[in-house]
Amino acid sequence: MRPLKRAVLAGLVFAIPSLYAAEFSSHREPLEPLSMEVQLGVIATTGNTDSSALKGRATIKQDFRTWKNKYEFDALYKRDKHDGENETTAQKIFLSAQSDYKLSDENTSVFIFGSYTDDRFSGYDYQNTLAVGYSRRLFSDQYSFLDYNIGPGYSFNSTDAGGKEDVIIMHIEAEYEYNFSTEVKFTQMLGSDVAVEGNKNTLSKSESAITARLRDNLSMKAAYSITHNSEVFDEREKTDSTTSITLAYSF
Repeated sequence: MRPLKRAVLAGLVFAIPSLYAAEFSSHREPLEPLSMEVQLGVIATTGNTDSSALKGRATIKQDFRTWKNKYEFDALYKRDKHDGENETTAQKIFLSAQSDYKLSDENTSVFIFGSYTDDRFSGYDYQNTLAVGYSRRLFSDQYSFLDYNIGPGYSFNSTDAGGKEDVIIMHIEAEYEYNFSTEVKFTQMLGSDVAVEGNKNTLSKSESAITARLRDNLSMKAAYSITHNSEVFDEREKTDSTTSITLAYSF
């Protein structure tokens, strides 16, 4: 892994917690319950077509007295066999971390966000984003809520051909959840790193999902995800989509 990649990953892991280290020294409030969800899905076919796919995801959330944090890891790997030879047809890794400083009891905060994307077949060697901004919950009731984040940021990317691209962006993200019952919920996530300059790449993502609880902390999740790059290379497709069914365990 190149030094720049190592620096970005290290920053995501260590930089954000350091922002509130000083607060811990003066406010020894106990940590509220930490939550984590791990998802895993496996698909394998044999016979006329041999293929295997693995999709994994982990989400960690923390909630302190004046801070809240969210860490995400998402990965997809797929191999197919053609004419007796194995070929990797999908390989994606996404890492992100966000830390919010709470402004009031009305679900408003300021945030700092960082992400790292490595999609082997996108034409980009890596895509990184850093952003700061404002977060708010637009509405909330016993069944649903809608949150959004918005703020300026900076994207620095590298292409497979070795080219570099530094872009000023506007980071926008929205998350909606609706609970049909205590057992079934619908979630919708929309996010985009919008390039300020018209000839630069805008990276957008979407995920629509239905989650049904099977028992206790175990659930099944069906999701449809879309990734779109406004600028691509070597006549690649601008949009990738993934349909997945995974088991999710929360604790």
